[in-house]
Amino acid sequence: MNEINTDNIKSQMRKGVLEYCILSILNNNDAYASSLISELKDAKMIVVEGTLYPLLTRQKNQGLLSYRWEESQQGPPRKYYAITDKGRELLAEMDSAWIEIVETIALIRNNKK
Repeated sequence: MNEINTDNIKSQMRKGVLEYCILSILNNNDAYASSLISELKDAKMIVVEGTLYPLLTRQKNQGLLSYRWEESQQGPPRKYYAITDKGRELLAEMDSAWIEIVETIALIRNNKK
């Protein structure tokens, strides 16, 4: 009998909402990649740099994020990411979609026969 890999299922679900989480964090304040990773980990959203950097680059190329370099007292300059107006528009759409998905799942889960 094949065992179901719940870690893999959780990982796939996390990947599906990671872009939404990044935009949500950056909507609160600008951040550099390491602080994004830290905040995601604090929220139990495990992510590694190899996953985050391509996503940040894609979001920047889509016009959802911008970045600026800031000097750091603890080493080299840091690239700070900020959400753009286009990113805020997408985030608002994602908020609506998320609420809809949660409500749909709640309906399905609570539909007792």
